[in-house]
Amino acid sequence: MQYSADGQSDGAVTAPQPGFLASVFRDLGVEEPTADDPSGRPPGVPDGPSSTARPAPAPDPLGPGGDEDIAAHARAAALTHHRTLTVQAEHERLADLLRRSALPVSAMDFESQLRRYEPRPYPDGAPPATAGADPEPRWEDYAPAEPPASDPDGPPVPRLLDSDYQRGLAKARLTHQRALREWRTRQAEAGSPAVDESRRAHDEAEQARARAVREYNDSLEECRRAYRQAEPAAVESLLERALAAAETNTRDLPAPCRAVYRPLTRTAVLDLDLPPLDVVPSLTGYRLAPDGEVLPVPRPPADRASDYLRLVARLALRALQAADAVDTDEILAGVVLNGWLREPGGAGPLCLVSVDADRDALARTRLLPPTDPDEEPDGEGVYADAEQDEALVRLRQLDAAVSPDPYGRAGVEPAAQAAVTVPAAPDLSANEFAQLVRELLTRGGLGQWSVRLRGPVGLVATGEGPVGSALPGRWVVWASRGEGPVGEEEIRTLAEAVREESAERGLRLTTGRFTDGALDLTGEDGHRHIHLVDGDGVRELTHTHLGLSLAAGH
Repeated sequence: MQYSADGQSDGAVTAPQPGFLASVFRDLGVEEPTADDPSGRPPGVPDGPSSTARPAPAPDPLGPGGDEDIAAHARAAALTHHRTLTVQAEHERLADLLRRSALPVSAMDFESQLRRYEPRPYPDGAPPATAGADPEPRWEDYAPAEPPASDPDGPPVPRLLDSDYQRGLAKARLTHQRALREWRTRQAEAGSPAVDESRRAHDEAEQARARAVREYNDSLEECRRAYRQAEPAAVESLLERALAAAETNTRDLPAPCRAVYRPLTRTAVLDLDLPPLDVVPSLTGYRLAPDGEVLPVPRPPADRASDYLRLVARLALRALQAADAVDTDEILAGVVLNGWLREPGGAGPLCLVSVDADRDALARTRLLPPTDPDEEPDGEGVYADAEQDEALVRLRQLDAAVSPDPYGRAGVEPAAQAAVTVPAAPDLSANEFAQLVRELLTRGGLGQWSVRLRGPVGLVATGEGPVGSALPGRWVVWASRGEGPVGEEEIRTLAEAVREESAERGLRLTTGRFTDGALDLTGEDGHRHIHLVDGDGVRELTHTHLGLSLAAGH
């Protein structure tokens, strides 16, 4: 390497001058290498790798089999990542189901189901044969107007001398001849058997379409008439069509719902089949253990149960909204919904949610949660805490019974049984029983009905009947359902309530029976104003005032 005067390398490489190495060795006190040393190294210098020899391989820090261990670890890591992505996809599907199950449903009332017929023209564009004859083109419709006279008082201008008129006349003759040829072609085609058959088939198909639309609308009108008369089959058909239409947004999550209508209480009982429990992911993901094993990371049981109940609440609210929206003529006085978990090979269906709502409660409740993310509490969306979830909050506002632990198979008592159209008293819900008692006593003449207390097994109410009616004066009514007998103590309690309400009479109604002591007590002077109606009396009143039957108790 040569260096310039300023000490910098000029980039040129030169060989050392003869005697240079010898002088260096002499200065260091080392003998000059001889020709006997083929390596050219001075004596005493240890052997080192030559410029052309390869270095010896370094020892493997992982020991024998290190490459295989690395490959196995990489495969386990890739498997962990793949399985975690699968679990994340399951979570995303659940979030999408929660969103879609909360979308508003379209009302399936009779007006929305009407069909309309719109005739389709014949394919070649020609009017149908029934539209009238095709007239022959007339020359009068194409002839140009006469040229105006330049001098009204002078002689008329010869038309042969008017060039503009002559050009217009020639053009009009060509147009008329073309129209005449097209008309003759259409006449010839119209007379062919093939064209006649095609047109006839088209007309028959259109008539069949119009007839099908007319018959469908007539049948729909007949269904509307039967629905307005509260015929069970018509009401159930309309409800089930509305419930099926509500499933449009979640066809990949089967949740069929059946309806039973009870004319006795004007109540629809809905049986909703809930999705399987495994629709909610049981894992958060997977992790790789230090020994290379792929381990699942389970979710907390409370979080999984909350997610499942959140989905159940949305499906229940959607069914309630569909039933409420389709009842435009207010045939229903209330709706009972039971959500059932049916597992293959299980002991039997398990009720996880039950709602007993009258029409007023449904009208006061905004059934579906908000679709605007800004309206979600705390901005947590569909994975908000279960106690703050909008759908569950609204179900509880309807006094719904909800399972505390669906994965622990903790069920709830159904508000009403939908097994039979003609129910017995134990088959009725609390709202149904209250509605039945009010309807019976109102038909009997007791007006100004006011419910003071109401529970699962009965109610306490007041009412007033006009003079001359079957139930004149102010009354305190205590109605209960159950098989147990009513004794003397309850009669005395009702008598005290009559005095506190400043009423004139009391009515103790039960679907069971009274003890002999209770019957004897009402015969005494101090309790003659207390009237008793047992289970047989309730069934007789039902048949007399409503024209319907209440089955005997189980």
